[in-house]
Amino acid sequence: MERSKERRDPTERRRPSRQPLLQEAAPGPPLPLRACLLSGGESRRMGRDKALLPHPDGGTWLERSLCLLAQLEAPITLLSHHQAHLELAEQLAHRLAAAPGRLPPPAITALAEPPPREGPLLALHRLMRHHPNELLLLCPVDMPDLSLAALQALLAATGKTPTGQRPTQLHLAHDGERLQPLLGLYPSSTPIRTHLAAAVERGERRLQSWLATQAIQTVALDPRAIRNVNRPTPGQQP
Repeated sequence: MERSKERRDPTERRRPSRQPLLQEAAPGPPLPLRACLLSGGESRRMGRDKALLPHPDGGTWLERSLCLLAQLEAPITLLSHHQAHLELAEQLAHRLAAAPGRLPPPAITALAEPPPREGPLLALHRLMRHHPNELLLLCPVDMPDLSLAALQALLAATGKTPTGQRPTQLHLAHDGERLQPLLGLYPSSTPIRTHLAAAVERGERRLQSWLATQAIQTVALDPRAIRNVNRPTPGQQP
């Protein structure tokens, strides 16, 4: 997924009159955590498929991201239209299941993204529709330095544990200069899911525009850990 060019924090543009559904505590049981990895970008600026780049920790960026999310011990969904990504996720799921361990690994669902593919807002809408009433930890595949500590800090901002809770606002990563909305906690509760569906139906496709209507809590994270990589590093062949 490509990094947003917009520097202004969407929380500065929130209008209280447009977010009444998110101001009160949501009733009902807690929302279980689900990690969702976005890997449907075209990698145009990189010049090759970012998800399949080799990672210093071993494997590809995609495999490293899935293994990192697996440490949260919550189910994982990979959303991508690239067949190679879906197959790699399924292979990794089999390897994790066969590996010895005290606990079974979290389930990995490889979800094929159908057309039209029009950016992360539509992808989020599809994830919420596919996984209603869950707390979605959205994560992009192009943060190769993302750490477990950063993910845990994001979860801690809501007091979230895998046992579940029912947050009433979005918690989004911030690197000290700008919001990084592709790394965040998005409750797919009925009010938020319905609001997003209505925006998509109206033709909205800009994630930042929709975020400007939501109750958001920014979470400051180590900028090195949430560095978004869109172009080859010096010496790296495209």
